Amino acid sequence: MRNYQETGRRDFLRNAGLLTGAMFLPGSQLVFGKVKKQEIKLGFVTYLWGKDWDQDTLIKNLTESKIHGVELRVDHAHGISPKLTNEQRILVKKKFQDSPIVIVGMGTNQQYDYPEPEKLRESIEQTKAFFQLSHDIGGLGVKVKPNQFRAGIPHEKTIEQIGKSLNELAKYGADMGQKLRLEVHGNETQEIANIKAIMDVANHPNATVCWNCNPEDLHGGGLEANFNLLKARFGDTCHVRELNDTTYPYQDLMHLFVKNNYHGWILLECRTDPSDKVKALIEQREIFEKMTRK
Repeated sequence: MRNYQETGRRDFLRNAGLLTGAMFLPGSQLVFGKVKKQEIKLGFVTYLWGKDWDQDTLIKNLTESKIHGVELRVDHAHGISPKLTNEQRILVKKKFQDSPIVIVGMGTNQQYDYPEPEKLRESIEQTKAFFQLSHDIGGLGVKVKPNQFRAGIPHEKTIEQIGKSLNELAKYGADMGQKLRLEVHGNETQEIANIKAIMDVANHPNATVCWNCNPEDLHGGGLEANFNLLKARFGDTCHVRELNDTTYPYQDLMHLFVKNNYHGWILLECRTDPSDKVKALIEQREIFEKMTRK
């Protein structure tokens, strides 16, 4: 009995120490006496602010900004494309692994709305090449687009075609340990109801949604209602513009992500052209930290 009581006393004191220490850990939450680090992370898309940065500059600037994830847009100055040789891929992987920067994945313009079967097949095969590239350089997945409805073709037919294409690609990516991310994008296709219809066809668990912060997100029942339509299919990426842009309710969006225990990357896809982009990135990180603390 004495040993049992003594063990219980030691466990109580140890847990009490954890409880006290957890109160002083920044960015953490206490869950049933255990410290749980906040899983929502800020990253960067090389869309405009990083389009002219080579690999070394990209790593340097993101390290200085304390933003530790990047989605690499194709055809930018970093030069990371399916054209890389195996040796070049190994060097890219090592360069990023030796830094604090995670390659979140590849941001592509591949789309699956083509009425011509040969163009559709070409895009699917090109997406597979990007999966291979992401895998080889240590990335986590590939971002694609729906991307539009075509004149004279019923929306339902295009939705089914896109969804079936995503299923094929989701399986291919899963076999390589790579996520497939459908960006909420495109004329009409970025309406949340249409994305939901596409994802109802694309029912493979590795087919996921990348929220994209479009004005259409506020249509119908508003932000939260549209968020709830897709939240079960969210992957690990979301694109945002400048977080101090008051035309979109970013604080409300951050609240929804934190409330729903989102584990993934919020990726800055900024559209302005500040002269000091590192300073601008630091400012965006500070805004993000304030928003997620709220």
